[in-house]
Amino acid sequence: MMREFNKRTLDKYAADGKMVLVEFSAPWCVYCRRLAPAMEKIAEEYKDILAVGSVNIDNEQELARQERIEVVPTLVLYKNGQAVDSIVGPGSKAAVEDFIRKNS
Repeated sequence: MMREFNKRTLDKYAADGKMVLVEFSAPWCVYCRRLAPAMEKIAEEYKDILAVGSVNIDNEQELARQERIEVVPTLVLYKNGQAVDSIVGPGSKAAVEDFIRKNS
């Protein structure tokens, strides 16, 4: 299940020790909407090792600035509370899975 993160909830999940995959997106972003079904599947298939959620950059502008998000969708992977890598505009579910594997 995809979670909706804000600064407080993201910090909480990131501090839990589980890897966290965050999609920084916006409701007006057509590409983000196209990626949504793939992200839902990733959230379900990787739920044992990964918390998956999204951050609406319009509602969480400070968090987006802090993470230096310039383009949506941008996926950021957190381990032990720290951002370890990011990918901008992944083209498919397979691209997201490759990104996760590369950083696991």
